[in-house]
Parts: sequence; structure tokens; C-alpha cells
Amino acid sequence: MAKKLYVGNLSYDTTEDSLKEAFSQAGEVASVFIPKDKFSNRPKGFGFVEFANDDDAPKGIEMFNGKELDGRTLKVDEARPPVARDGNDRGGYQAAA
Repeated sequence: MAKKLYVGNLSYDTTEDSLKEAFSQAGEVASVFIPKDKFSNRPKGFGFVEFANDDDAPKGIEMFNGKELDGRTLKVDEARPPVARDGNDRGGYQAAA
């Protein structure tokens, strides 16, 4: 199992520090990242927690998936690698060949 977790349904009030503090109950947290919207600079409502030890990630999932943090029920799962984009995203529209 990977040591990086996806954490969904975060409250806009949740900070990287508070997320790190919560997940440190499962083990040593190496890093936390909560992406922000480039226009409003508000958190996007999800984040990533990376553990220093691979064995702590399953504990993080078990401890926090379906649990409440800052008034929101979290969705926690193993993070998947990002999908490569070709830069030609037209919202589903495909030009005729």
C-alpha cells in the first residue's frame, strides 16, 4: 500500500496544520497538502496526507474514513497517481475527424 492518502469532503475551515495534527494520531505524517482554487484561493475541499512509514497509511484510513472532522464526514482512501492530460480538454466535445 502507498503511504499517501486522499482525504475528501474537507471543511473549508480545515487547515494543513489541523489535518496534520489529526492524522498524526495514526503515525508520523511526512507532509500534508490541501489544494486551493486559483481564482478564489479557497480550499478545494480535499487534500493529501503522506505518512513517513507505509504501515501507518492503513491505520489512517481505518481511523478517519467515515469519521467527522470540523463538522464534515471524511472520505479517506489510498491516493491514486494523477491522470496525464493532453491539454486538449474541451469539456467532452470532440471535433469530427
